[in-house]
Amino acid sequence: MADLESSKKSVSSADHSVPPNYGAESLPPKEEEIVPYGVRRIEIISDQYKNIYGRIAVFFSIFLVAYGYGLDGTTRYTFQTYATSSYSSHSLLATINTVRSTFAAAALPFIARLCDMFGRIEIFVVSVLFYVVGTIIESQAYDVQRFAAGALFYQFGYTGSIVVLQLMAADFSFLNWRVTASFVPALPFIINTWISGDITSALVNTTSNRWSWGIGMWAFIYPLLAIPLVLCYLHMYYLARKSGKLASAKADDVARRTTEKPSWHYMSIAKIAWEMDIVGIILFAASLSCFLTPFTLAGGTKTSWQKGHIIAPLVVGFCLFPVLILFERYIQSRSFTWFIKPLLPKHMLADRGVWAAMGIAIFIDWVWYMQGDYLYTVLYVAVNESVASATRITSLYSFVSVITGTILGFVVAYVRRIKAFIIFGISMWFVALGLMIHYRGGTYAHSGIIGSQCLLGFGAGFFTYPAQASIASCTTHTFMSTAITLYLSMYYVGSAFGTSVSGAIWTNLLPEKLLENLQNATLAASVYGDPFTFAATYTIDSPERLAVIHSYSQVQKILCIVGICLCVPLLAFGFLLRDREMLSTDQSYSVSAVEEIKEQHLTTSEKIKGIFSLHLSARKKDERLNLKNTLVFKGR
Repeated sequence: MADLESSKKSVSSADHSVPPNYGAESLPPKEEEIVPYGVRRIEIISDQYKNIYGRIAVFFSIFLVAYGYGLDGTTRYTFQTYATSSYSSHSLLATINTVRSTFAAAALPFIARLCDMFGRIEIFVVSVLFYVVGTIIESQAYDVQRFAAGALFYQFGYTGSIVVLQLMAADFSFLNWRVTASFVPALPFIINTWISGDITSALVNTTSNRWSWGIGMWAFIYPLLAIPLVLCYLHMYYLARKSGKLASAKADDVARRTTEKPSWHYMSIAKIAWEMDIVGIILFAASLSCFLTPFTLAGGTKTSWQKGHIIAPLVVGFCLFPVLILFERYIQSRSFTWFIKPLLPKHMLADRGVWAAMGIAIFIDWVWYMQGDYLYTVLYVAVNESVASATRITSLYSFVSVITGTILGFVVAYVRRIKAFIIFGISMWFVALGLMIHYRGGTYAHSGIIGSQCLLGFGAGFFTYPAQASIASCTTHTFMSTAITLYLSMYYVGSAFGTSVSGAIWTNLLPEKLLENLQNATLAASVYGDPFTFAATYTIDSPERLAVIHSYSQVQKILCIVGICLCVPLLAFGFLLRDREMLSTDQSYSVSAVEEIKEQHLTTSEKIKGIFSLHLSARKKDERLNLKNTLVFKGR
């Protein structure tokens, strides 16, 4: 926590500030919060484009990059289904998604800390490189193992791009506009929802199955879309160097580090590894992947729960969870934090606003994957949708959520409170999943599934990105990347749980349902391994197809029931959120300043007076900034 004196400096230009020695006589002196050089460097570079034209250039460049990975992600979701089916391993779709989500959750803290250490654009370029390499490997894979390997490279690049774009959007926005800024990378879904179906149907249809080209073409399209953003940052870097501020910040950092323990070179590999808590990250990834992946592998036409290759990872993953917790507690309870930055910072996890938002992040994707992991397959096989129609329906969630969230962002900019919106959005999910339980298979379900996906997206627009803005409001800019990273990491943890549980239900229940309804073991195994070939062979009114539709409907019903049950803890976390006011200032208006006053040995009236003074100072600064922005906008 920054001390009161440091927090006061951020609002020193205001008329009403806390006196310099307010309550200081009862407190021991505290060190001023040190802003790392990487964060300071980012602030200096971002300041070069603080005018309206610079912001437009940056956000338009962000939009182009997001358009690329958004359209690719929408179509790749479909192509991945056909890829696993072409290997006669359609049921392993959940396994691949679980491994990808686990890898992404572990990579997020690593990527975010690299961003603070080396810079946003440097890590973005590396992410683009991984994205391209993974795309090439996936497109050329001839078995599911190589496809999964490519998916990991692609996931690192994809995750890195998302993190960098979200951090850039936060760097260039005030807190009350954070929801709107966060939706800029998601805006392409408004377009992609409608053109993605045309792309997938052109490459995958009854006469051709060119999923490989559908994935591979992004190896050269995506880097081209990234060029404008790179050029913007190179120009900002040039202006920052020209101003001399970067050299000054660098000199201050070198001077500070020479007085620190240790004596080793501050950019050494060992130093970087320890600062990023590489041991914690490895334990985190290993525990999740070992524990969750076996659930998606143990089922199928022949169950394997009693086999060693299923039991061993489960035991190892289960045992690694307490090891991770003990390790993180140990390094924070000892004097190691001067060279190890814990994966889960203690001061952030103690804040209800932080861990409640993390809980929401986990359950968002956990709930969504329960109904959405196999939704495309259900639509194509059990509802008789075309390739284009099934792709568009699975994209309706993103389409509606982006429109809703963007409009909400403008509302939040003036209302400046978001908790009530978050609770309302979560409540909508109960209704949406109730519709999904009823409309789960057969041609009659067409309109019901469309309506439920739209309602699901409508609710998501009220709480997915707003919850991210909520967790960012609980910290300062120094810890902003850590807060956003924690939120996104838990988002992928939820994805891992969701794909694992949905995969476990699918692989353990579907084979026996198919056998029960088809009464043909050979045909049941064929449908389970490659449902798309079966759907192209048997018409919608054939007895075999009707038996398969009934089987799919039964399993999808169970998946949706589990999803609606998981909405209960999701709603509980929504009520536990803090309802902070989203001021139109940067995050130097410090939450820590308020907490610092609360920690002082003062009377209740003195604490209230100090907090009110800080709040009034920030409000006056807020009003001046709004007036300045209005004058700039009018060209005065």
